[in-house]
Amino acid sequence: MPELPDVELYLHALRPRVVHQPLGSVRLFTPFVLRSVTPSLGAFQGEVVRGVSRLGKRIVMEFPEERYLVIHLMVAGRLRWDEKRGAKKPGKIGLAAFDFPSGTLLFTEASGKKRASLIAVQGRNALAALDPGGIDVLTIDLREFAAVLSAHNHTLKRALTDPHLFSGIGNAYSDEILHAARLSPVQLTSKLDDERVERLYTAVQRVLREWTARLQEEFGSRFPGVGDVTAFRPEFATHGKFGKPCPVCASPVQRIKYAENETNYCAVCQTGGKLLADRSLSRLLKQDWPRSLDEMELHIASRRHG
Repeated sequence: MPELPDVELYLHALRPRVVHQPLGSVRLFTPFVLRSVTPSLGAFQGEVVRGVSRLGKRIVMEFPEERYLVIHLMVAGRLRWDEKRGAKKPGKIGLAAFDFPSGTLLFTEASGKKRASLIAVQGRNALAALDPGGIDVLTIDLREFAAVLSAHNHTLKRALTDPHLFSGIGNAYSDEILHAARLSPVQLTSKLDDERVERLYTAVQRVLREWTARLQEEFGSRFPGVGDVTAFRPEFATHGKFGKPCPVCASPVQRIKYAENETNYCAVCQTGGKLLADRSLSRLLKQDWPRSLDEMELHIASRRHG
């Protein structure tokens, strides 16, 4: 799912292309992508885009008379730009097209689950109702950050990725933040002392700001392609790097798998060498589950020479 740096990259690319431009029309390639009926899409035709902004992980296009078009990319939704006005539907993945004088914004989703959505909204209160309520991590100070953390007793991984607590952080950047903070993903928020809270706050600010700037510098004026917005980047420290060496200590990156996601972490940098139990494997191996990297190496060696 595109997270804060990715959504900001889209906004960076959209502003010079659509802001102050009239929207010619919205073409729906599948009716299911539209999750609202009021106002109608016809109400936006010919209206000028006043601005584009981020609402959590959603992209908001603002129009006159407090009308908004809200795009939620979810997991597999992506945007692409075609310099031709009235560009054709991009195959089976096409959801919608927004026609502007300068080109066409295409909304796609490479998944059969069809989770991505487009919502037409009238009024600021209706727009605010779409906000899950998570605090904007780039505008809060340490005191506010600590207050949100202490309000609930969750693991750090869950707390960071909960959109009702923090805005814009998902599976990928939470892994990178926790590695930068040298904190375990299963550390409970209630067990954090002031020093660790400050360490986490600093990591949140640094990782998200650095990656936002890095992506915008990398793409410049170029609109990102579908494959350019991804949760798996070669420069990441841990996310998607299971078995690869940690860039800090060179020990192999570990993982915890759950549902459709996995958490990646460095046992040396984040958990004092302790391996966190993967639910499926620990259930299978039971008492044979290694508790540390050393035990894992001994287990592997014994299997080789057994």
